[in-house]
Amino acid sequence: MFKAGLIRPTSPGCFHYLPHTVRSMEKLVRLIDQAMQEIGGQKIDMATLCSAALWRQSGRWDLVGKELLCLVDRHNQEYCLGPTHEEYVTSLVATEGGISYKQLPLLLYQITRKFRDEKRPCFGLLRGREFYMKDMYTFDITEEAAYRTYNSVCDAYANIFRTLGLKHVKVQADTGNIGGKMSHEFHLPASIGEDKLMVCGSCDFAANVETLHPDAKSCPSCKGELAESKGIEIGHTFYLGTKYSHVFNAVCLDTQNKPVVAEMGCYGIGVSRLLAASLEVLSTEEDIHWPGLISPYQICLIPPKKGSKETAASLVAEELYDSICAVPHMSNEAVLDDRDHLTIGKRVKEAHMMGYPYVIVIGKKALESPPVFEVRNHRTGEVQFLSKEGVLSFIQEVRVI
Repeated sequence: MFKAGLIRPTSPGCFHYLPHTVRSMEKLVRLIDQAMQEIGGQKIDMATLCSAALWRQSGRWDLVGKELLCLVDRHNQEYCLGPTHEEYVTSLVATEGGISYKQLPLLLYQITRKFRDEKRPCFGLLRGREFYMKDMYTFDITEEAAYRTYNSVCDAYANIFRTLGLKHVKVQADTGNIGGKMSHEFHLPASIGEDKLMVCGSCDFAANVETLHPDAKSCPSCKGELAESKGIEIGHTFYLGTKYSHVFNAVCLDTQNKPVVAEMGCYGIGVSRLLAASLEVLSTEEDIHWPGLISPYQICLIPPKKGSKETAASLVAEELYDSICAVPHMSNEAVLDDRDHLTIGKRVKEAHMMGYPYVIVIGKKALESPPVFEVRNHRTGEVQFLSKEGVLSFIQEVRVI
């Protein structure tokens, strides 16, 4: 990502996101928004500066300890930069009064920058001190309803990863300092993954090794053999029960208008981590490969080098670019690489390094009547020679978000 000009480091674990990365992140956020809102999620935006008083009330101020980025204001009040928002959202819901059973389930989520004072930031955006996260918090009136909501969010997560074309594994996980009754992690299998996973070859059982006995060699449910692998965590879900709602008195009102302590869940997707992890598992040493739907741009057009025999085709390239941009869903999805002091070969190589899904070369065949263009599929390596009408017909099938 550094080599391709996607990010620049500022300090350990912190990065500037450059234009292509911001475009990809915005697309990923839109995809996540759609998935969360399809299951009833409502988007909010909570304060980043979190009161130490609330964290002490939940007991997590000392539990989380040095991972919190803490500060004291001029009035000697203590705060942390929020790594997660269980305290804030539960307090918010509590101060609004009881949630009517007619409003349930209540699913609130945000996509914001989070902060964690990592002891050992590493792997670029995979383990940073400042990162983007989608965190959702749900409220139900019964344990049974809360489990239904939990499964609904887990299914939405799986759909997001499938839509991105990412092979993922859902594993049993430790509840850690967030707590609760049940937890699952979503991982992308990868050799550089920091988590060790045990996956059964005979059934769908999978778990983080943290949840298993050190000597466990077989699946507890079917006795099948467990195989060890590594993964990059991209999502985490928790069924919290009443851990936070009891502390902050967040209640639901039943059909008799009687208050019942809310059953909660919380669910995270590391948005910037998901972006980086997807590049890690899809790319090669030489070229970036984006999940197609969130590629910063879908098409890169490469006109001839200035002064070459094909220079006259430059006008044809501009006309093709304008025609592509006139297609409604492609109006902001094409790049014209007009650095015509560089050879076509040099720019094609850079286009593949940047990961544009489709590269259109305007070479000598563009001087034919009618003009013919070389269309390269970055993922498959397939090359097609298409007329202008063929190109425009082809891009109608390109999916964007």
